[in-house]
Amino acid sequence: MNNYDFTQYDIIDAHAHIFPDKIFHKATEAIGDFYHLAMASEGSSDLLLKSGSEIKVSKYLVCSSATTPRQTQSINDYISEQCKNHSEFIGFGTLHPDMTEDEIHSELKRISDLGLCGIKLHPDFQDFDIDCKAADKIYDALGDSMPVLIHMGDKRYHRSNPAKLKTVLKRFSSLHVMAAHLGGYTEWEEASDTLRGLSEYLRFDTSSSLSLISQDYARKLILGFGIENCFWGSDFPMWTHESEFRNLIDLGFSEQDNRKIFSENFKNYFNI
Repeated sequence: MNNYDFTQYDIIDAHAHIFPDKIFHKATEAIGDFYHLAMASEGSSDLLLKSGSEIKVSKYLVCSSATTPRQTQSINDYISEQCKNHSEFIGFGTLHPDMTEDEIHSELKRISDLGLCGIKLHPDFQDFDIDCKAADKIYDALGDSMPVLIHMGDKRYHRSNPAKLKTVLKRFSSLHVMAAHLGGYTEWEEASDTLRGLSEYLRFDTSSSLSLISQDYARKLILGFGIENCFWGSDFPMWTHESEFRNLIDLGFSEQDNRKIFSENFKNYFNI
């Protein structure tokens, strides 16, 4: 019988979503409809902290994506405010490819000034291909200054399939990318074939993967990418922290490897 004693681990959630109180119900419902999945909770800060408290999560990477350029400032302000109110939060801002170069550089400076540690892109929600010229403006502005967490995969759209990330990293070799969903939601086979060893600056999170693929395949993916390159993430409010904790423990990695995935890799990456 597997040991579900979460008290032996320091746990960091490397992928969680929060939305303002006025819209979190509507936003959560829209995400569930988009993925045709029943959501485990709703995306408010309070509910995130409540879910995480069940397994004693110590820190959360929180983010949200702007679906239009005019939303970027208000979202970045909101994420920054939530980080100030909750010391457990590490915030990622958002940018949009339809912004001009000047707007991207200006908002990226503001993101840094707000104390946010990276940016989040969701190509399906933001309606762009990750290897398009418009997105290049963002990658060029980022350089190696801060990481970008990219929603990866989804066979319905192919906007962020793993082959496109390979193209991006060939053009921007110093770009620090956190590839969500083990490199490609519903496109894990392509991720395994395409992204292994692709860049020393490439990392992966386990969110919205462990509940959808077999344990053997999840182990194969994580080992192929390298234990040291993987972060644990909940994708809250899509899944609960307890269920995703169990999913990782059930893969049967050693306690040492579990510690790396749950928090040590993240701490090393962000120097915390």
